[in-house]
Amino acid sequence: MESVKVVNLYKMLTGFGIKIWLDGGWGVDALLGKQTRKHGDVDIVIQQCDVEKLREKLYGEGYQEKIQDDTSDWNFVLMDNKGGVVDVHVITFDSEGNGIYGPKDKGIMYPAYSFLGKGSIDGLLLDCLSAEFQVLSHTGYEIDDNDRKDVFALCTQFGVPIPKEYL
Repeated sequence: MESVKVVNLYKMLTGFGIKIWLDGGWGVDALLGKQTRKHGDVDIVIQQCDVEKLREKLYGEGYQEKIQDDTSDWNFVLMDNKGGVVDVHVITFDSEGNGIYGPKDKGIMYPAYSFLGKGSIDGLLLDCLSAEFQVLSHTGYEIDDNDRKDVFALCTQFGVPIPKEYL
């Protein structure tokens, strides 16, 4: 997914009143302020209260849901026929500003600090998950070369300690 498509998507959704944070590869590249590799999709985090608006807007732009094995109310993929693939992660904020991803009783917590990230793509300043959280979320699974590059770049640029899995 090309940077211009990510920027246009971000502008369109935020202009429609949907608060989004970039996550995943584009979130890392936004934090770094440059594209470091090609991306097949863009991962975004949105609030539960914005899911219907997001679907309305993207369906109107020709996106359709791509059903996958892990499709759920809190994680789904929308794609168009022009190379746009949006991996949507849905959170609900708790009283302390943490985002709960998944079922409330056993969801994954995005700490409040994770929503403070700022980055840029093609000169556009945008919200993304913080470098500290991006590094944390790159642990606990089998690490590939992209993960290594992303984590080392974030740790170097932002002074985040390198996780033990990467040493």
